[in-house]
Parts: sequence; C-alpha cells; structure tokens
Amino acid sequence: MTGQSISRRTLLGMTVGLSASVVATAAVGQRGPGTAGATLDRPLAWHAALERCFAVADGTGLYREYHPPEPRDERYSTEWPFSQAHIALLDLAMIPGTTGRRFAPALAKVRAAQARYWSKTSTSGRAGHLAKVLPPLGHGDDLYYDDNEWVGLAEIQHHLFRRDPVSLRNARDIFDLIRSGWSTDTTLPSPGGVRWTQKSDNGDRNTVSNMPAAEMGVRLYMLTGDRSYLDDALRYYHWTNATLQRPDGLYADHLKTNGAIEKRVWSYNQGVPVGVNVLLWRATRKPEYLAEARRIAAASHTYLVTGGRIDDQPPPFNAIYFKNLLLLEHEIGGRRYRDAMRAYAHRMWSTRRNREGIVGFPDRRAELIDTAAMVQIEAVLHWNPRNFALLY
Repeated sequence: MTGQSISRRTLLGMTVGLSASVVATAAVGQRGPGTAGATLDRPLAWHAALERCFAVADGTGLYREYHPPEPRDERYSTEWPFSQAHIALLDLAMIPGTTGRRFAPALAKVRAAQARYWSKTSTSGRAGHLAKVLPPLGHGDDLYYDDNEWVGLAEIQHHLFRRDPVSLRNARDIFDLIRSGWSTDTTLPSPGGVRWTQKSDNGDRNTVSNMPAAEMGVRLYMLTGDRSYLDDALRYYHWTNATLQRPDGLYADHLKTNGAIEKRVWSYNQGVPVGVNVLLWRATRKPEYLAEARRIAAASHTYLVTGGRIDDQPPPFNAIYFKNLLLLEHEIGGRRYRDAMRAYAHRMWSTRRNREGIVGFPDRRAELIDTAAMVQIEAVLHWNPRNFALLY
C-alpha cells in the first residue's frame, strides 16, 4: 500500500498535543536504554513534527487527519488515526527518565480528548467510541469494533504503567462493547466472530476485530481473575484460527457474509496473534501457546521482512506488528525482531521523512496516522526492554 491512503474510506474501498517548544527541551541527544547507543533525537523529532503539522490549536486536544489541510476536510481526525496519536503519547511517556516524565501533561491531554469520541450508546445498546467526534464538535458517525479495541489495549497499557483504576474500568467498559459485537447469525458461513463494524451494510468479520479482542480478554483475565474474560478471549481466538489462519500460520484479512475470504496479508494481522499466544502462555502456562507464538512470528518475519514486503505495509500496521513481536522477544530473548524493527525505523527516517519532518508518500497528502506510528516505533525502541512485557 505504499503511496496509498489508509484512511477508513480507502480500507473500505480496498476490500493534544505537546508543544514544539517543550519537545525541543526534552533531552535531545540523550541515549535510551533499549537502543544500543541510539539517541532520542528521532522519536522527539517525529513527535515535534506531528504536533506542528496535525495538532488543532483550539484547546480540544484533537488532531486533523491530513496535512496540508484542505477546505473540504473535516476539522478533526477520525477515531482510528486519533487513537494511534494517543498511543504515540503513551509510548513516549513510557520512555525512562526525565524524557518520559515530560510527556505526562501531553498524555493527560490526549486521554481527555479521546473521550470526545465516546458515545453512551450505539447500535448494540452499548457505549463505545464512534468513528468521529461527538456533537457539538462533530457528528459521531458509525462504530468500528477494531477502533475500540486499540483504545482498550491502550487503556490496559496505561493501567499497567500507572496502576490507575480509571484505565482498567475504561478497558472493561470497552470489552463489554466488544462482547456485543459477536455475530449471532447462524445462517452465515462460519457462524460467530466479532464483526468489524456496526454498519448495517457491512457484515465482515475480521482478524483485526477478533484477535485484538482476544488480546484484551486475556489481559483483563490476568488483571482481574474473572474467568469470563479468558473464556471470551479463547472464543475469539479459536474462531479466528479456524476461519482465517492459513496452514503456514499467517492470517487472511476477513470473511465476507457470502463466505468469500479476503486473503490479503497485513502485518498487524500477523503481529496481534503473536501477542495473543504470548499472553495465553502467560495466563495458562501451556507450552503450545508459546510454540504457536514462535511459529507465527517466524513465518511472518520470513514473509514480510526477509521477503522484502514490510516496507509496502502501512506504518501503523507495522507499529502494531513489531510491538507484538517485542512482547514475544521479552519472553524468549534475542534481538531478531527488535533489530528488524530498528532497521525499518531507519529506512522510514531516511526515505519517507519529508521536508516538514512527517511521513510522506508520493501522490497523496501526509496523514496523521503514519507519523503517529513512527513516534510509537521510535519511542518503544528507547524503552527499557523489560517493559516490553507491557505492550498490548
């Protein structure tokens, strides 16, 4: 998808900021513990450019989706790109030392802005994040289950980082919504599965609407001891494996209501199952889960990295992919996946950073989500590796 927009509209067709002045003071040139001598210049530079080009300076803490903006654009980003900017701030705040601490106010601001997408009701009757900000700033629009799962996983990461009860409660509320997305239509091919969206004209059931839900469920089980979370996680996990996993371990994208499978291999659809299996191993100590995590990671690395396909994947997909591989690497040791992540980050810095310092592709405007993904990748590469256990 290099050179193509990955907005919600394109994906359908194909199948608040910390000020720059604060960023400039945030320990540029300081070494990070997980980077083998690399400095913090890159995550801070990516983030400063993101704020300069995408932040909407109106006190809302929200971002615009495209740069440069055009008159036809909506004022504020849709939820999926915003959530990735939110996670970028969370990842920055988790950099050790004074650098991470300086991002605490920006993280608090973006977390407050996240609530502007939260609706007290939806088609299923459950509260959730809508695709656009609610009135009076926007008009809400539809609800996507995967959008909510990324926020739920961010809430869990924030809880593990800060140990605050609010984040855990938010994650549990989101999981209640996800439970309501399970398909109960027994006439469909391969009944079950969490739907991608509440839109009445789209009944797709996706790897990305089920595996992140499973990841949330296992995390919530480990945090609360409530067995129902693990039971639901296993339901989502087994449905996806039975329906969308290929014999080589890789995952197709989604199942349509007519039974056709969209076979495109996206990087995030490979990374999240790795993370799910790692967490299931932690939760149950059954060795087959860790073995499966290794198998999927190795197969996806061969296909995407060794096969030279990783740079053709959208940056946010790769951020999710690599971070889940670091969760595995925390358990098994080694640097293979971290080194692949760092090499990708270097190529993006060298070849995709435009004159304004944000991610640019030819023939389209720059998008918030791409630069947010690079902030995430570079920030996590500067974490203490023991904190890789907190990812997703």
